[in-house]
Amino acid sequence: MNTRKMIFMTMFVAIAVAGSAFISFPAGIARAYPIQHAVNVIVAIIMGPGAAVIVAFLTGLVRVLTGTGSLLAFPGGMIGAFLAGVLYHKIKKRWSAGIGEVIGTGFIAPLFAVPYAKILMGTTVTTFFFLPPFLVSTVSGTIIGLLLAPRLLKLKVFRDLH
Repeated sequence: MNTRKMIFMTMFVAIAVAGSAFISFPAGIARAYPIQHAVNVIVAIIMGPGAAVIVAFLTGLVRVLTGTGSLLAFPGGMIGAFLAGVLYHKIKKRWSAGIGEVIGTGFIAPLFAVPYAKILMGTTVTTFFFLPPFLVSTVSGTIIGLLLAPRLLKLKVFRDLH
């Protein structure tokens, strides 16, 4: 991995962390943080699945360490980022990254969140507890990411980061 790519990944972590601190809204029993999901889609398209997962992990880590996020940021962000990157890599259409983010974070991550939350957070909730807020957060963020990605790809600085 080259230095330039790491710098851009760090920049996207900073955007996701700062965006999550300033842009959120109630989503049922939780809060939606759409900027994380927008960043997942953008990084998946521009840099691929590996970079998207690393950015999602580091964003979750910084948010947990600074008290601006919960441990659920890990499965919620990383699964969607991975699937967004893989689907975009296979299909090569921006919408496929959006589908991957929504399926990964909105539907698959809640399945992982239940045992994860039970073991690490001491909760005893079902998948349906996580499904609505994860889905609202990822759909809103995915729309933002899909709107921004084509504009960013027009910039020369992002074109050769694949």
